[in-house]
Amino acid sequence: MRRFENKTVVVTGSGRDKGLGQAILQRFADEGANCVVSDLGAPAQHMGAGDIGTTAEMEKIASELRQRGAKVATIPCDVRSEQSCEALAQKAVEAFGSLDIWVNNAGIGYIMKPLLETTASEWDAVLGVNLSGAFFGTKAAARVMIKQGRGGRIINIASQAAKSGFPHMAPYTSSKHGMVGLTRSTAIELGTHGITVNAVCPNHVTTGLGAKQNEYFSKLLGFPSVEAYIENMKRKNPLGRPGFASDTAAACAWLASDDAVYVTGESLNVSGGEEMH
Repeated sequence: MRRFENKTVVVTGSGRDKGLGQAILQRFADEGANCVVSDLGAPAQHMGAGDIGTTAEMEKIASELRQRGAKVATIPCDVRSEQSCEALAQKAVEAFGSLDIWVNNAGIGYIMKPLLETTASEWDAVLGVNLSGAFFGTKAAARVMIKQGRGGRIINIASQAAKSGFPHMAPYTSSKHGMVGLTRSTAIELGTHGITVNAVCPNHVTTGLGAKQNEYFSKLLGFPSVEAYIENMKRKNPLGRPGFASDTAAACAWLASDDAVYVTGESLNVSGGEEMH
């Protein structure tokens, strides 16, 4: 199917090889969309080269998407800046003539510490990217979509941590719970413009970020190895496995499609039945 022919999708935080954002763009590329790869491009506070999509990684992902037949632009963006998000939206329109789908995917999930050891700057870093970034991105996308006058789709990549608490991840869990509230409020406000806003809440997905979480929590919970920790995750899941990046990508594609035209304000669990509320 090429459901998104002549439509443009922006995915923030999509510049890391084998990351969730890359998988989302691959799905949209395969269905005909014009794709905007966007990431920070260069290290910043609490975000080293291994934690963000570098300019070189963004170009590599863009090249791979072009091999799938998509038209692609790479546009750096610091989602902590409202001005940077506004520029990303405008440059997407300049590149392809429209902005139809915006996915707030950029996130920090690698700061894992006990509550009493978590610093104010670490809290600010996580909330700044995960929640403020989604806030600024939603505003930037909505302004363009309202001006275009034909509606649009905004999708927030939340988490199972948007529904349940997790130890040693107070900033992350708080940011993802906040994203659900942002989704609901903006869905109400933007519905009159034909813009739907929804969130996707995946359970654990072993991307590069997920691998760091595996290592941390396997030690925290006393498992003899990362492999034993992953096997335990499989046993707890009704469908018998952790999530794949493609599972989240498929949910995004459905929410962006005409089949989901009457769905807004929802926070969709994509967890193999691990999360049911």
